[in-house]
Amino acid sequence: MEIPVKKINADLAVIGGGMAGVCTAVAAARNGISVILVQDRPMLGGNASSEMRMWICGAKKCKEAGILEEIQLENYYANPTLRYTIWDDVLYTFIKREKNIRLLLNTSVDSVKTENSTIKSVSAWGMNCYTRYEISAKLFADCSGDSILHLSGADFRMGREGRDEFHESHAPEKADSKTMGNTILIQLRKTDTHRPFIAPEWAYHYTDETIYRKECMFNMRSNNFWWMEFGGVRDTIHDADEIRDELMKIAYGCWEYIKNHPDGRAKEWELDWIGKIPGKRESIRYLGDHILTQNDVEAEGKFPDAVAHGGWPMDNHPPEAFYYTGPATTYHPAPVIYGIPYRCLYSRNIRNLMFAGRNISCTHMAMSSTRVMGTCAVVGQAVGTAAALAVKYGTDPRGIYAEHIDELRQTLLDQDQFIPFAKRRIPDLTLNAEISDENLRNGIDRSFGENDNGSYVKLGDACFCKFGKAEKISSVRIIFDSDFSDEKKNRNIEGIPDDDKVRRVPGTIARDFRIEILNGGTWSPLQEIKENRKRYLRLCFDPVSAEGIRLVPIRSWDEKAESIHLFSFEAE
Repeated sequence: MEIPVKKINADLAVIGGGMAGVCTAVAAARNGISVILVQDRPMLGGNASSEMRMWICGAKKCKEAGILEEIQLENYYANPTLRYTIWDDVLYTFIKREKNIRLLLNTSVDSVKTENSTIKSVSAWGMNCYTRYEISAKLFADCSGDSILHLSGADFRMGREGRDEFHESHAPEKADSKTMGNTILIQLRKTDTHRPFIAPEWAYHYTDETIYRKECMFNMRSNNFWWMEFGGVRDTIHDADEIRDELMKIAYGCWEYIKNHPDGRAKEWELDWIGKIPGKRESIRYLGDHILTQNDVEAEGKFPDAVAHGGWPMDNHPPEAFYYTGPATTYHPAPVIYGIPYRCLYSRNIRNLMFAGRNISCTHMAMSSTRVMGTCAVVGQAVGTAAALAVKYGTDPRGIYAEHIDELRQTLLDQDQFIPFAKRRIPDLTLNAEISDENLRNGIDRSFGENDNGSYVKLGDACFCKFGKAEKISSVRIIFDSDFSDEKKNRNIEGIPDDDKVRRVPGTIARDFRIEILNGGTWSPLQEIKENRKRYLRLCFDPVSAEGIRLVPIRSWDEKAESIHLFSFEAE
């Protein structure tokens, strides 16, 4: 019997189902194109999945909105104890809701067919169903982290640039092939019983004299053990198995040392889980029409084609990692926010190849900031949206930059993507209306410092737009306050008190609300929304004639709340 071959096709093939791939696929699907999402693991999430359990970090003082925030709010709703194993299924459910996405799990791409600088198809192996897939598409988005689609002949680089190439002050003096390393995480459980830990015989067995990273080992409650790192002096792709084996020895050895230490530092903690797949920080980076550099980041990325933002510091881990005798990482300052240009998100020599994640077109130093998953996610939303526009106009990714970059940016802004130094256009109908609060049409969908930029509306009251005469309306855009001060991370320890681990959808979001329209001085119901847990909503309906429209909040997610808080209420 021969191995079956299934030929499938879509407008966009997304390779890699981490946070970048998930957001790429969802953005493309919601903007109207067909998507195949290929993931080589049994669950989505990549480094954020239950297999690896890394926190989703991003811009430290300007949290990511858009699709990522929607996913994290859904996680609060469905997974209030923030368990990674449930998080896997929150992501799975999120993807399965999208009718335009076909999901292939446990499926690995292993070859690429390219003609005339264009990817025609990729071949992938479904390891559970023993099926080979031939996947063709108009566009391909590589969100695999390790950039498997470089087999197309796409230009790329791996390693660290020398200081003089881009005049980066934090780069090494000379270029080399070294990278940041990989990490295996461990997860602890709080317990009332102290039992010594016995590590496997193949693990390292450390003493006070032989242990590394003593400075990282004291705070059990907030420690996710990211510093147990190795591989930067090896090839993080082709030496992955050897790197994993070394990390297992390190991880078991470190926990044995911590747990059994005579000072009792971990007597109230047990090892609950240890990863078997290392989370990667760095491997191949593609080359696009622009290469983002340290200097671009420090200059706040004020690009006319900026489509996403970063704000994590340039967090540069030494290649020697766990065995480096200096600091475990160096945090070089980055601006609170900086823009990431669209030209970094498509290949300079393969016409239909785009990418999102830690593999975008940037130097090692810039990547030390852009690599975090919150940033990767918003880059993914930009790539998926651009792919949908490319299909709409029958062009390639470079064509979007040349002819449609303003539409891309405005579409992203409308769909709750934050872009630094960009102004979202307000519909004329809302702009000329009488409105209950000017903040609801100022185009700023979050608070900044002392500027609230929002409007508090008491339950049972309303925010409104009145047009002065009957107008045809067919949609309303709403942005609730989802509390960006909360990073919404999954938890890294077990067995802690319930009041410290249960999370709820923020009470500033209207759980139940009603949309009403005004005609002849009378307000009448148009739509009623229940169990809403979204920050951003675009409610569309058949065109109606109305003299005004309003939102009436009925119930908050906080039973004690008397009002909700929102940033935008716009009709068109």
